[in-house]
Amino acid sequence: MTRTRLLALPLALAVAAPLMGLSLPAAAQVDVDLVLRVPPPAPRVEPVPPPRPGHVWAPGYWAWRGNQHVWVAGSFQPVRAGHVYQQPRWVQRDGQWVFTAGRWARHDKDGDGVNNAWDRDRDGDGVNNRHDRHPNVGR
Repeated sequence: MTRTRLLALPLALAVAAPLMGLSLPAAAQVDVDLVLRVPPPAPRVEPVPPPRPGHVWAPGYWAWRGNQHVWVAGSFQPVRAGHVYQQPRWVQRDGQWVFTAGRWARHDKDGDGVNNAWDRDRDGDGVNNRHDRHPNVGR
């Protein structure tokens, strides 16, 4: 009986705290991929608007909301120095569909999507670092 009351106390606090104006510590944010058995529809064709200085175009994608796929229109995202934008994507693995949200990848000076630590052409000039006299100087 006492154990049941102790387990119910945290739940009651979580529900009542916002009503009383109290703040509880936030939960840690974790990147979790969504896994479904339902495939996404074919991507829509969106016209890409003219470039904007300091922004990158993030194309639209199918998101899973509730119990169905919903189209999220493309948008401009402000550029982040030293990062490259990786768009949201659905990938089929073992008969299931895995969704990875869009994100900014760090440590990618040349914007090729490969982390500089593993990039064989860190400056993106087309010459392998091993044969490049200046492997960290861009095009």
